[in-house]
This record gives sequence, C-alpha cells and structure tokens, in this order.
Amino acid sequence: MSDAGSRAGVVERLRAAGCVFAEEEAEMLLSTATGPAELELMVERRSSGLPLEHVVGWADFAGLRIEVDAGVFVPRRRTEFLVGHAVELAPPGAVCVDLCCGSGAAAAVLLAGVEGAEVHASDIEPAAVHCARRNVEPRGGRVYEGDLFAPLPSGLRGRVAVMVANVPYVPTGEVELLPPEARDHEPLVTLDGGADGLAVLRRVAAEAPEWLAPGGHLLMETSERQAEAAAAVLSATGLAPRVVTSEEWWATVVVATRP
Repeated sequence: MSDAGSRAGVVERLRAAGCVFAEEEAEMLLSTATGPAELELMVERRSSGLPLEHVVGWADFAGLRIEVDAGVFVPRRRTEFLVGHAVELAPPGAVCVDLCCGSGAAAAVLLAGVEGAEVHASDIEPAAVHCARRNVEPRGGRVYEGDLFAPLPSGLRGRVAVMVANVPYVPTGEVELLPPEARDHEPLVTLDGGADGLAVLRRVAAEAPEWLAPGGHLLMETSERQAEAAAAVLSATGLAPRVVTSEEWWATVVVATRP
C-alpha cells in the first residue's frame, strides 16, 4: 500500500483538508473501502468537503448502521440523546411516530429499542423517504412521503404514545454560518427553521395534541437559547413541556406531555 493509501497517509490527507477527527474518519474510510481505488476516491471526496456519511453511505447512530444517501440529512450524534429519552418513555407495544425523519435513524432506534413498537415515519423530501424506507421498513416500520402529519394514517390520531420530531431549528439568517458540510450538501428544508428557528416547531405543536394519546409524549430537539420559547409554544397548545439537557451530548430537548 502506498504512503498515501496507508492509515497514516489517509490521516495526514484528511487532517490537511481540515477534518478535526481525522483518525476516526480514516478508520471509517479504511473499513468501508473495498480496495485502493475506492479508498482513493473516498479520501478525495471527503477532502473536497463531502460529509463523511455521504462518502461511505452510512452513519453509526445509537449503535445501528444507518444508510445515508447523498443529499439526505445526516443524523447528528447529539440526537442520540433525544432518541434515548424517547425509548425510555415508550412502553412495550407503543405506537411511535418520527416526523421529519430524514434517514429514519430515530425510527430505526425506536424499533430496535422498544419491544413490539408500532413505528411510523414521514418526511417531505423524496430522497430522504427513499433512504428511510431502507432503514425502517426491513425492521418492521412504515415510512410515508409528505408534509409532517399529512401522509400519516388517520387511524393514528389519539393513539401515539411517543412522537419524535427533529425539526429544522436554525434561524434563516444563520444558515449561512453553518459548516459547509451541512450548508452545501444537505437540503435547505432540513436546516432552515424560519426567522426565529421555531416555524416548523410551531406547526408540529399545533397538531400534535390531536395525535398524541393521553399521557403521550412529543420530543423535539432545539438549541439551548430557543428552549424557553419552544416550551412556551408547546404549553400554549395544552401540552405540559419540560426541558432536558446534556452537556455530554451538547443537546437540548423539549419533552411535552399530553395531560
């Protein structure tokens, strides 16, 4: 193997391209590539700024290998905090919904972590839906294409025990400040949360109560600075919100319960 294709060579090239976790990324590329030619192509693509998960075609999320196609939102590691709470709140056999599902990572974890769960997921992006179906449906869930609640079966109304909605929450004026990996390679609809970052959250909050079962929970990721405003939006719909945070995951989640 040439110096450029050795582990040390790959690490050096990734580090020169600005990859902060060059050693970990090199291991991922080396373990995925089927040969020197594919490895070279992967290193070139990653060095050009393509998200690592788009280069290798998958992401490690909560211990699961989640397929991630080019142009699909990459599941963030901090979102494992949200999904972990969702699994803890879901009783065996729970009806669960994953809105704005992207690759279907959250839905897949709910299916793996909740015994007998009935899991439904939706996304407005056709590419995301195509990807999510490969991650969710072989595990026993269902994926629908459409805007938020619109494509969900009407029979779910009033029956959902746990709803995960990882909505976009970056204010429109701050999208341009995101890392190029996100800004240039992920759909804008998955990032832009409107003027104050809460536009999609408000839409979910407005409809969620009629879909949740009594005692059901809605979990939404947000930023620390938006948490108070997000909780107020959810409270105004009749839900009882609480904010949970994790310094380890650098994550903030609002959990809203239907009384």
